[in-house]
Amino acid sequence: MRGGMNMNNMMKQMKKMQDQMVKAQEELKEKTVEGSAGGGVVTVVVNGHKEVKDVIIKPEAVDPDDVEMLQDLVLAAINDAMKQVDDLTSQSMGKFTGGMNIPGLF
Repeated sequence: MRGGMNMNNMMKQMKKMQDQMVKAQEELKEKTVEGSAGGGVVTVVVNGHKEVKDVIIKPEAVDPDDVEMLQDLVLAAINDAMKQVDDLTSQSMGKFTGGMNIPGLF
């Protein structure tokens, strides 16, 4: 009976896939995306692990009489960047999950 052999192969394949997924996740950390708002007056740089790396605010975005607008622009830029990270993660990890959304994987 050769059942054990197939199980062994499957475990090897799983391990290989796991290693590739770990590598892909590490690569995501190295990648960055830029989210912007207000036509680029506020730019936020985020890496693939959703860590904000940089916030760039051009002087024309700063109006002491309208701090709320600046806050909204920063929020919009962050949300834009986070959405791009989600897209990047889907592309990068999608090849492993075959489009399945596995809860708790990311």
